[in-house]
Amino acid sequence: MILPPIGPDESLDPLFHGKLLFIQKRNGYRFSMDAVILARLTTAGKGDRVLDLGTGCGVIPLIISLDSECGPLVGIEVQPDLVELARRNVLLNDRQESIHILHMNLKDIKDHLEAGSFDVVVSNPPFGTPGTGRISPLPQRAVARHEIEASLEDVLEAALYALKTGGRLFVIYPASRLVRLIYGLKKRSLEPKTLRMVHAREGSEAQLAAIHAVKGGGEELTVLKPLYIYNSDGGYTPEMEQIYSV
Repeated sequence: MILPPIGPDESLDPLFHGKLLFIQKRNGYRFSMDAVILARLTTAGKGDRVLDLGTGCGVIPLIISLDSECGPLVGIEVQPDLVELARRNVLLNDRQESIHILHMNLKDIKDHLEAGSFDVVVSNPPFGTPGTGRISPLPQRAVARHEIEASLEDVLEAALYALKTGGRLFVIYPASRLVRLIYGLKKRSLEPKTLRMVHAREGSEAQLAAIHAVKGGGEELTVLKPLYIYNSDGGYTPEMEQIYSV
């Protein structure tokens, strides 16, 4: 692998013991554990077309490309600097034949992509509503974490448009706002099928909710066993160790 030039404001970060490499801004938006968990909980079958809404540096499509024999993966991103970063990461990991990064606002999806053309949609949506919480002074982080360019409802509308009937949506969202997510899904006939709560450790309140929904699916929800991130000694649980290995 020939490494591209890395700027002084950038870092080169390995994942899965170096099976993937990511160029990231040292002081911009950096992908979090949420994205890794979501990508590893996403199931895509052979030949499935996969769309990532708000791809950031391209981390989710790149992880999914390791886990499955799915068809083309498309990541869309509104921030031009992150689009450029995601494209560099696709090239860095030699996935340019299977992963395509589009510069667009997901609210304009109907102008760029065909309705019902994806089998799987995945998203780690912004969750901070304007006027609540501390907004990062760094634009990349602010847009990724707060509903500045797109709201949860915008994400769900884009997913509804892009998915074929029977297509699958995978989302990770703060547990404290789970009601909003489920309401938004059911309002759009994106029927929740599995729910998994993510906890820092046993005995703690849930921090995240990982949901798999089906467009036009029947009303039946399976609540899976919780995912615990840390052991009592502060290390990763065996399941988290598995998530971070391939």
